[in-house]
Amino acid sequence: HADNMPKKSADDFIDKHIAELIFYMEELRAHVRKYGPVMQRYYVQYLSGFDAVVLNELVQNLSVCPEDESIIMSSFVNTMTSLSVKQVEDGEVFDFRGMRLDWFRLQAYTSVSKASLGLADHRELGKMMNTIIFHTKMVDSLVEMLVETSDLSIFCFYSRAFEKMFQQCLELPSQSRYSIAFPLLCTHFMSCTHELCPEERHHIGDRSLSLCNMFLDEMAKQARNLITDICTEQCTLSDQLLPKHCAKTISQAVNKKSKKQTGKKGEPEREKPGVESMRKNRLVVTNLDKLHTALSELCFSINYVPNMVVWEHTFTPREYLTSHLEIRFTKSIVGMTMYNQATQEIAKPSELLTSVRAYMTVLQSIENYVQIDITRVFNNVLLQQTQHLDSHGEPTITSLYTNWYLETLLRQVSNGHIAYFPAMKAFVTMKAFVNLPTENELTFNAEEYSDISEMRSLSELLGPYGMKFLSESLMWHISSQVAELKKLVVENVDVLTQMRTSFDKPDQMAALFKRLSSVDSVLKRMTIIGVILSFRSLAQEALRDVLSYHIPFLVSSIEDFKDHIPRETDMKVAMNVYELSSAAGLPCEIDPALVVALSSQKSENISPEEEYKIACLLMVFVAVSLPTLASNVMSQYSPAIEGHCNNIHCLAKAINQIAAALFTIHKGSIEDRLKEFLALASSSLLKIGQETDKTTTRNRESVYLLLDMIVQESPFLTMDLLESCFPYVLLRNAYHAVYKQSVTSSA
Repeated sequence: HADNMPKKSADDFIDKHIAELIFYMEELRAHVRKYGPVMQRYYVQYLSGFDAVVLNELVQNLSVCPEDESIIMSSFVNTMTSLSVKQVEDGEVFDFRGMRLDWFRLQAYTSVSKASLGLADHRELGKMMNTIIFHTKMVDSLVEMLVETSDLSIFCFYSRAFEKMFQQCLELPSQSRYSIAFPLLCTHFMSCTHELCPEERHHIGDRSLSLCNMFLDEMAKQARNLITDICTEQCTLSDQLLPKHCAKTISQAVNKKSKKQTGKKGEPEREKPGVESMRKNRLVVTNLDKLHTALSELCFSINYVPNMVVWEHTFTPREYLTSHLEIRFTKSIVGMTMYNQATQEIAKPSELLTSVRAYMTVLQSIENYVQIDITRVFNNVLLQQTQHLDSHGEPTITSLYTNWYLETLLRQVSNGHIAYFPAMKAFVTMKAFVNLPTENELTFNAEEYSDISEMRSLSELLGPYGMKFLSESLMWHISSQVAELKKLVVENVDVLTQMRTSFDKPDQMAALFKRLSSVDSVLKRMTIIGVILSFRSLAQEALRDVLSYHIPFLVSSIEDFKDHIPRETDMKVAMNVYELSSAAGLPCEIDPALVVALSSQKSENISPEEEYKIACLLMVFVAVSLPTLASNVMSQYSPAIEGHCNNIHCLAKAINQIAAALFTIHKGSIEDRLKEFLALASSSLLKIGQETDKTTTRNRESVYLLLDMIVQESPFLTMDLLESCFPYVLLRNAYHAVYKQSVTSSA
C-alpha cells in the first residue's frame, strides 16, 4: 500500500513523527533490559505478597474442588509463597514454565463438559490466574515479553518503506535526533527467523547488516556535510582577519587625514570582522546558528549508543563519523591549497595555515557533541600530509608545495626574474621584471611566498617529515647540476690540471684560461646550486624556529649534542649527528642530505681516485672562472639587499657546501681543498685588478666581495687566511666603492 497511495490524500498516510515514536519505543525497551532486576524484584514481591494471598482466598472460597485441581492450585500458592527478594539479589535464575503448564492442565480439566469445577462459573479465578501468569513472565521471560510486545522486525520485509521513513527523518531537522532508532530497529530483524526455516536466516541477517550500515553511513555523511558547511563559514570569518585586508582600512584612514577629495561620493565602508556577532534581538537566527542546531540534533543521535550488535556484528556509530571526518579533512586541506597546475597558482602557506587552524577549531568543538577522539583524526590526517602521497595514493600538500617551489619559484630565480635578498631573508621579484611580456609574466610576488613568516607557516604545515622531503627534492636537483658540472670538468680536465699547479704564473694562466670551454655554464650551474641551497637554508631556519617553539627542550638538547662533537669523532658517527641536527633545522658544517644525494652519483666506470681528482678540478674550475663575472652588468653588488642582482652572492654557499659534501664522500681534507680554492680564486681576481679594459672590469669591486662572502660563510676558512692571499685593503676599498656607487645611482 505504501507504494500505491491515493494521490489526493497522500499526506494523510505520512507520519512525520514516526521516528520519534520508534525512538521512544527503543528507549523503553532499553530501560526494561537495563532495569530487568528491578522489575524482577517488583514482580517477585507482587507474586509472593499479593497474588499468592488472593489466589489462596479464591481457592478457600470454592464450593467444590476436586483432588487433582486442588493439588495444582495448592502448588501454585506454595510456589508463589516460597519466592523471596533474596533470590533476585543472589542472581538466581527463575523458571516458571512448569507453573504455566500446570495452568494449561487446570484449564483443560475445568473446561470439559462434565467437569465438577467449571472455569466458566469461576471467572474471577480465571482472571486472577491469567494475571499471575503475566507476572511470572515478567520475572523469567522478560526478553520474550519484549519481543512479543514491541518487536518491529516486520520492517525487514518492507525495506523500501523503511528507507523512505529514514530519509524523511533526516530531512526534518526536528526529527534528525531520533534517526538512531532506524539502525537500532535492525537489531530486531533476527527475531523474525524461525528454527523450522533456517535458510531464511542468512538472507535476513545480510539485510539487517546492509540496512544498519547504510543508515549509520548516511547519518555520518549528513553530520560531515553540516560540519563542512560550518568549517567553510568559519574559514571565511578567519580569512577576514588576515593582515592583507587591513590595507584598505589604512588607505581610507590616510585619505581621511589628507582630506583627499575623491570623484565618487564616497565608497561604502567595508564591514569590519565581528559584525556577524551583533544581534538586534534573540529572534535573529543566522545560517551558522541553523547549522549548529542541526548538527547538535544529529550528533545526539550518533552519540546515543556507544555500539550495537546486529547478527553477531558490532556497529559503532561514532567510528562512522570519525572515518568520514578523516576523509573530508584530507580532501579539504588539499583543496584549500587552491593549486592550479595550468596557471601554477597556489595559496600562500600562511593563508592555508589560517584556514587549517579554523577547520581544526571547528572539528575540536565536535567533541562537545560526540565522544570521539578528534586528536586521533588530526594525527592521522596531518601526518599523512607530511608524506609525498597519502594512504589513498593521492598527492598531499607536501608534494604540491614541493613541486611549486621547485618548478615555479626556483625556476624563475634561475631565469633571472627573481633574486635572493639576504638582507630580507627572502626571494624577491625584481622590479625590472614586473612588467614582463605576456608569455613570461609572473603571476605572483616571490617575497609573498618566501619570507620568514611564509616559510614558518610552511614548516608548521609540512612538519619535519615534509621539510625533509622538500630538502631531498632540492638535493636531487643539486645532484643533477653537479653531474653536469662533472661532465664539463671531464671536457677540460687537461687544462684544469695544468692550471691547478700554475696559479703563480699569470701569463701561463691567461693562456690556459683561453683554452677553457663552458666557463659561463659552470658559473651559472654553481649559481643555481647556490640559489637552491639558499632556499633550503631559509626552510631549515624556519623549521628550527617552529620546532624551538613547540619542543624547545628537545631542540636545545640536539643543539648541545651537535655543538660538542669531538673533532676526532669518526665521520660516520658525526654524519649521524648531523642528520639528526638537520632534521631539527639546525645548520651543519657538512650537509648530510647533500652528502647522501651526491654519494648516490658514484659511477662504476670511474675509480675513486679519478672521482676525487674530478672533485678537486671542479673547485679549480669555479675558482679560475670567477673573474669573468666582473664583465656582467648584473653582477653589481647592492648594499640594500646585501647581495648581487644576478644571485652570484649565492656562490659562497654553493662553493662551501659542495666542497664539504664532495670531500666528505671522497675522504679528502675539506680545509686543504678550500685553501687551494682560495689561493686560485684570489690570484685570478687579483689579475683583473691590473686590467685596463673597462668592460671586463665593470663590476670588479662587486666580484671582489665574493671572496669575503665565501670566507664568512665557511666554517673551515678564516679571515687571516684570506689576508695572506688577498689584501684586506682591497676588500675595504671594494666595499667603499660599491656603497658609494649605490648612493650616486639612487640619487
